[in-house]
Amino acid sequence: MDSDTLQVFQSELTCSICTKCFLDPVTIDCGHSFCRPCLSLCWEESQTPRSCPECREIPEWSDFKTNIALKRLASLARQARADHDHSSEEQICVTHQEAKGLFCEVDQTLLCGPCSELPEHAAHSHSPIHRAAEESRVGDASQAVWDLENYVALRKAMITVQYQRIPLLLHEDEKMHLEALEQEAKEICQQLKGSVFTMTEQAESMREMYRELTEMCHKPDMELLQVRKEDPFSERETSVQLHLPQPVVPEFNVWPIPGLIDWLRQFQVYIELHNERVTHHLPVFEDLRCLLAGPDGPDVDYTPPRSIYFLSWGAESFTSGQHYWEVDVAGCCNWAIGLCNDSWARESDMALDSKGIFLLLCIKENSQHSLFTSFPPLPQYVKKPLGQVGMFLDYDGGILSFYDVANSSLICSFLYCSFSSPLKPFLCSRYP
Repeated sequence: MDSDTLQVFQSELTCSICTKCFLDPVTIDCGHSFCRPCLSLCWEESQTPRSCPECREIPEWSDFKTNIALKRLASLARQARADHDHSSEEQICVTHQEAKGLFCEVDQTLLCGPCSELPEHAAHSHSPIHRAAEESRVGDASQAVWDLENYVALRKAMITVQYQRIPLLLHEDEKMHLEALEQEAKEICQQLKGSVFTMTEQAESMREMYRELTEMCHKPDMELLQVRKEDPFSERETSVQLHLPQPVVPEFNVWPIPGLIDWLRQFQVYIELHNERVTHHLPVFEDLRCLLAGPDGPDVDYTPPRSIYFLSWGAESFTSGQHYWEVDVAGCCNWAIGLCNDSWARESDMALDSKGIFLLLCIKENSQHSLFTSFPPLPQYVKKPLGQVGMFLDYDGGILSFYDVANSSLICSFLYCSFSSPLKPFLCSRYP
């Protein structure tokens, strides 16, 4: 299938919500088709009656069956794309016209066999692509353990600052809070390390199966047919699939700090919002979604069609002192709150990697809520607050903290900041 035909074929099998080939496609009353998870998520986040995301017709039924024919065609389209990509120029060495089947661990590039023997690569360590991918996954899991340990150390500092700030809080409460955090961290780290161990074992098992299959391909025909009849790999492959490690999603309890909100409210200020804006495109969210997708993610817009961002800024800026205010995020799945400088507020791109922004962002992906602070984006492994979020700025002390008001608990803090420009309160929410 040539590239043009493949492109047309795939465009007809693409979900207009996620812009990818259909997965579990359903066809609704009006005739339009979507991935079942995409349609469910779109309707879940929508504030209006459930309607077709394309033509807005309201379907009579909501219990749709999988479109089997469309599902098979989408599977063929994905396979065709994989075959096309595998044989594309990017996977073939231009010099030697051989497939790039080796990964150079020093240069982090793909090489063909002859290229790996050239002087500039001969002394480097090489590995087959599939093995490099397995080791990369193990490395990612090991990195997750390291990242979690760093997060716990930072969260300890956040908690300690809260107890140091408020003289009425008891030292015993601080000790219990830190001990509980230590215990949770220990349990989650054990789960992550167990996942690393399991992945390492399975990677070795897959490599052994690969070696055996390679040897089997060179057996005489009759012997090969006998091996095929006995099917020695089926049971082992099934075992590997059944024992794939489940992803570990770290989440820490946020322990209430008695008297915290009452103490903060002595610094409460009224925030008058102005410069309200409505837009369909906001890079601060879309940049974060691209980062979450990773470097191998597709280069597409992650924002669902017809998403609307509502932005507003405080009428006044802070240049010194201590200030506390609260924002209601109830009923909103995707939001960003915090502080920004005047220049960022005036910029049209509002990129996530800009200087002068101190934001807490909530992102909903696949029914999972995640919290991040900017920049660089750091995950905050605590539950999403359900109502009021309090913000306390100590401009001169270089601290901005976020609180779950209903639980009287700390969400996270920016510590040891060097505020040097006027900062405005910022609020953004996205629908659907």
